[in-house]
Amino acid sequence: MSDMLPLFPLSTVLFPGMRLPLHVFEERYRQLVADLLTGPEPRRFGIIAIRKGRETGTEGVTALYDIGCVATVRQIAEREDGRYDLQTVGAQRFRLLSLDKSLPYFQGEIEPLAEEAGDPAIAARLAQRVQAAFRGYLNALADRGGGMINVASLPDEPELLSYVVGAAMIIDLPDRQALLAAPDVIIRLKAERSLLTRETAMLRATTSRPAPDFNYEPHSPN
Repeated sequence: MSDMLPLFPLSTVLFPGMRLPLHVFEERYRQLVADLLTGPEPRRFGIIAIRKGRETGTEGVTALYDIGCVATVRQIAEREDGRYDLQTVGAQRFRLLSLDKSLPYFQGEIEPLAEEAGDPAIAARLAQRVQAAFRGYLNALADRGGGMINVASLPDEPELLSYVVGAAMIIDLPDRQALLAAPDVIIRLKAERSLLTRETAMLRATTSRPAPDFNYEPHSPN
């Protein structure tokens, strides 16, 4: 079944279960938040990555990817000047079927996407390999950054692990978007293992690379 959902285009990818803080200052997105506040709970909107264009400005977005993630609002704080600070968490993936531009912000007709697990035994084996590859990747980052990187224990559950690793790697937007759009957990884990191998080799071969700060959740500029 399709549904109509407010959309918040960004130059990033949200995965299910991952947190995303947002600072909302543009008038059109203030209107989106105001409309959410007058509507029923749970308050939800779609995070979808920008294929062409930029986040800010009325004509900034010229093309969107077709797979996004529903963001569920956990907290809304309104500032005195009318801006908002939101705490959101990724829920279910969706496919964008059509775009509605009748309001100041985009709305989309969306189709929720189920997450296919595939063969549990294969998924479990792949999860172990991705865990090991991800730790090797973090070690390479630490070596190049000259310090230690501490992360919480990696989940064993294949689906959640695939989201955590997809969100944590330092990769380009198209690569991250492809992980979100993977049709099932096994395909996503295989892709992540390949990316981790590639990125770790690049780190070992280069002189320096910025290390991720897993304790810091940056605000989007929107």
